Amino acid sequence: MKSSVFIRRVRAQNYKSIALCDVELGALSYLIGPNGSGKSNFLDVLHFVKDALENSLENALQVRGGISEVRRRSGGHPTHFGIRLDFCLPDGRDAHYAFKIGALPGGNFEVQMEECVIDAPGKGPAYQIMKGVLQKSSEAVFPPCTADRLALVNAAGLPAFRPVFDALTGMRFYNLNPRVIRDLQKPQDGAALKPLGENIASVLAFMERHSPAEKERVEEYLNMVIPTVHAVERKAVGHMETLEFRQDAAGSKHPWRFSSNSMSDGTLRALGILVALFQGGDTERPMLVGIEEPEVAVHPAAAAVLRDALSRAAERTQVLVTSHSPELLDDTSLAVENLLAVSGEGGVTIIAPIDESSRQVIREGLYTPGELLVLNQLAPDEDSMCRLNARQVQLFGTES
Repeated sequence: MKSSVFIRRVRAQNYKSIALCDVELGALSYLIGPNGSGKSNFLDVLHFVKDALENSLENALQVRGGISEVRRRSGGHPTHFGIRLDFCLPDGRDAHYAFKIGALPGGNFEVQMEECVIDAPGKGPAYQIMKGVLQKSSEAVFPPCTADRLALVNAAGLPAFRPVFDALTGMRFYNLNPRVIRDLQKPQDGAALKPLGENIASVLAFMERHSPAEKERVEEYLNMVIPTVHAVERKAVGHMETLEFRQDAAGSKHPWRFSSNSMSDGTLRALGILVALFQGGDTERPMLVGIEEPEVAVHPAAAAVLRDALSRAAERTQVLVTSHSPELLDDTSLAVENLLAVSGEGGVTIIAPIDESSRQVIREGLYTPGELLVLNQLAPDEDSMCRLNARQVQLFGTES
């Protein structure tokens, strides 16, 4: 079976609370740490790349408060931040995309360097740009560049670089909101679920038409979470739409139909998570799904169901989850390779595989990751951090 891993490695410098990170991801990765440690900031590294390409670099910065809020604040007063993603394209080719953004007076910014390489250097499509000036390119013709925009947006017009643009903008990130899911919704494109769940009725209708097996899977998992719920579907309400659930009712021979207004926050959030994980058919599948704290508002007893759904979804789509839930991690079969510990020391986020002693006790079945989390024994591996500090983080050029 083809691996679902899209993003293999994430490197970042001076991004919000992250001074340095160099993290490898698998098909399913759990970012584990307390509130305020920086789990969401790591997820936002990937989200920033998507936003900067899908909308614009300026917009991606402004919705985060401007470059002064994005670049890390520290005694060293860094004036830039940088990101590099190493990934595998759907056609099997390896690639990397990297950029460094510098701050200018007055809250302005410039792209100090940007690089995209597909296949090994010198063998496939590639370009490098410094401050809006093209330094090298594999293509005979390259679109104009400016220092305030990412060149990949225009380069996506070239067949050589379109796969990179499509793959990176094909990532999806979710912080699902039960109130938004409950409200009446305008009919929208249902190919991809939006971040808060604001088009979930359209997505379920799309799944009904294009991937009914995946919709059935969503309903099966939802039934495990709420045993009285048997199905959910889109229902038109004038020019709007909403969700309608089929649910057992005491004394009734057949399931009753309930609107989303009658459902709890936990039910709606669980549905949103399941739709995010299994949305789309074979051609509309997200490259990566990132979910903030899937356990929120969901009864702890449902954690095992969510954990199974995350694992199942990771067979087809790369999944990245932030969590500080012992219940979600209370499983001796969780692979230690899937666990990334996040800590915040002095306002600086540290991200690394869990320490070796914790890895060993999990492998031996002595404790589950959830039990170690309760005992405050899931910490970033110190050896990994020492190696990272020794070599720093290389954003451009061949992989080190």
